[in-house]
Amino acid sequence: MATGAQDSQARFGQSVKGLLTEKVNTCGTDVIALTKQVLKGSRSSELLGQAARNMVLQEDAILHSEDSLRKMAIITTHLQYQQEAIQKNVGQSSDLQDQLNHLLK
Repeated sequence: MATGAQDSQARFGQSVKGLLTEKVNTCGTDVIALTKQVLKGSRSSELLGQAARNMVLQEDAILHSEDSLRKMAIITTHLQYQQEAIQKNVGQSSDLQDQLNHLLK
């Protein structure tokens, strides 16, 4: 009977050992999964931060472009006024040329 009890204890010890090994493996797998999830979360936070920085840069570029377009519109208007003035002066100078030619004849 002492041998039977020892065999029973040995089987019980093996069974407990097997269960503990299984639990340790499960915990290890869970820790690995958790680590992957944490890394993925920190990476997406990093990507979100980068996207926000890029968006701010794009916003600044858009504002600068709008400002440049406004200035270009003003310059275009001034150039149109100058063109009209030049055309008017060219018309007047041809009239003056005709008058001078008339006077010199």
